Amino acid sequence: MLLSELMKDWPCTVLQGSIRQTINGITESSTTVQKGYVFVARKGRVQDGMQFIEEALEKGANTIVTDRVHIDLSCIPEEITVLVIPDSSLFISYASAMMSGNPAEELTIIAVTGTNGKTTVSHFIGQMLRAAGKSVAVIGTTGIFVDGKFLASTEDSMTTMPAEKLHPLLRDCVDRHVTHVVLEASSLGLYANRLAHCPITIGILLNIGIDHYEEHGGKQQYINAKKQLFSLAKKMIVNEDDLLCYEISKEMNVPPMYFGSDHVNGEQGELVIHVPGKHNNLNARAACCALLLLDYPFCEIQKYVSALRLPTGRMEKYSQDGIDVYVDYAHTPDALQVVLEALREEGKNVWSVFGCGGDRDHEKRPQMGAIAAHYSSYVILTSDNPRSEEPAQIILDILSGTTGFATPIDVIINRRYAIRYAIRKAQYGDIVLVAGKGHEQTQHIGEKILPFCDMEEVKRAFLDRNHLDEKS
Repeated sequence: MLLSELMKDWPCTVLQGSIRQTINGITESSTTVQKGYVFVARKGRVQDGMQFIEEALEKGANTIVTDRVHIDLSCIPEEITVLVIPDSSLFISYASAMMSGNPAEELTIIAVTGTNGKTTVSHFIGQMLRAAGKSVAVIGTTGIFVDGKFLASTEDSMTTMPAEKLHPLLRDCVDRHVTHVVLEASSLGLYANRLAHCPITIGILLNIGIDHYEEHGGKQQYINAKKQLFSLAKKMIVNEDDLLCYEISKEMNVPPMYFGSDHVNGEQGELVIHVPGKHNNLNARAACCALLLLDYPFCEIQKYVSALRLPTGRMEKYSQDGIDVYVDYAHTPDALQVVLEALREEGKNVWSVFGCGGDRDHEKRPQMGAIAAHYSSYVILTSDNPRSEEPAQIILDILSGTTGFATPIDVIINRRYAIRYAIRKAQYGDIVLVAGKGHEQTQHIGEKILPFCDMEEVKRAFLDRNHLDEKS
C-alpha cells in the first residue's frame, strides 16, 4: 500500500520525507520490523517506543509515526518519512485494519468482556455456533481455535491481541471461510484501542470485579475501559445479576438484552446444562443470548446448550484413587468464591491450593485468603507467577485475610511441592482445587519464565503418591 493511501483519511503532519512511497506493514514493536515497515513510536505503560527508533531503522523501517510533537530529527536520516499524528494507539488500530483490507467487515464478530468468565463464554458460543453449522474462530487467553481445533497460542497469552496481529488473523479467518469470530475483550485491550476499528456485531458484559483496578489507576478508570465496548458493539448483552453491570447498562444508547441466573432475555424455560457450577450455568445463559441476537429460536438453542463442555483449565477434572482434582483459572476473589461454592455443594472435604500473581492488584490478596479459608476444609498457599515480587511477601498479604478462621493453612512456596502435598494428604472422597493458573503452561519467577502446567503436576503427584504407597 502507498503511505499516501493509508494517510488520506487520517490527520497527520509530515516532519520530513515523502508519503509517496510503498509500505509493507505496520508495527509498534521494533523486534518485528521488516523492510518497508511503518514503525509507530508509541509510549506504552512500561517502555517508550521513541527509544527503539534506531533499532527499527536498522531493520528496514521507512516511516516513523509518533504522537509526540517534539521529536529529535537529527538521528533520523532525511530519506526516512516522519509523521506526527493525534493518537498513536488509534492509528495502529486504523492502519492495521486498512492494510488487511478491513476483514472485520466481512465477519460476524462477538466480543466478550468481564472480569471473570470471558474464556468460558467465548468457547460456549463457539461450540453452539458450530453445532448450528457455522464455521467459527474463538480468540482469547487460551489461544486461537478454528472450528474447535487449536490453531496457535496468542502472543504472551494476551487476552486481546494487538491490532497489528488481530487484523491479519481476521483476514486469515476470512480466507479460511470462517463466518463468525468470538473474541475476548479485556479491559486493557479496550483501553489500548485494540478493537477500535473492529466492527463488533454483539458485545457481552459479564461482570465487573476488582482484579485490574491498580493497572487502570482506579475503579472508575477500569469501569470506563469496560464501557468502551458499548460504543463499539451494535448490540449488547448484560448480566442483570451483576448490579454494577446493570447500573452502567442504563447508559447504553440501545437497550441491551439481559440474562440472569433464572432467565435468558426474560425466558424462564429450563435449560439442560451439564457443566458444573452456578457460575457456568450463568455463562451458558450469556452464550444463549448471543444466539438469540443472531436470530436462533430458543427451542433450537436448547438443543445446542446440552452439549456444552468447559474449555481447558476451567474446572478441568482429573480423578484417581477416589480423589477428584479440579484445575481452574480462578485468580480473582469472585472467581475463587464461585468455584469453591460449586465444589462445596458436593459435601466433601475441599483442599484449596492457590496463590496470587506478583506485580498485580494487591487488594485482592487478603480477600482471596478470606474466601479460601471460609469455603475450604484445608488451604495450602503457594506461588502463582510471583514475577518481580518476593513470593513470601505475597503469601503474607494473603494470610492477612485469614485471621479469625479456624481452617488449617499450610504454606509451601514451591508450587510443584504444594500440589504434591495436597494430593498426598487428601483422602478417599476428598476434592482438591488447584486454582489460579488453569490452562497456563509457564510459571513466571523473577526474570525467568519456566515451563509449568498444573494438570501435568497433578498427574505426576498421583504417580508419586502411588509410588510412596507401594514402598510403605
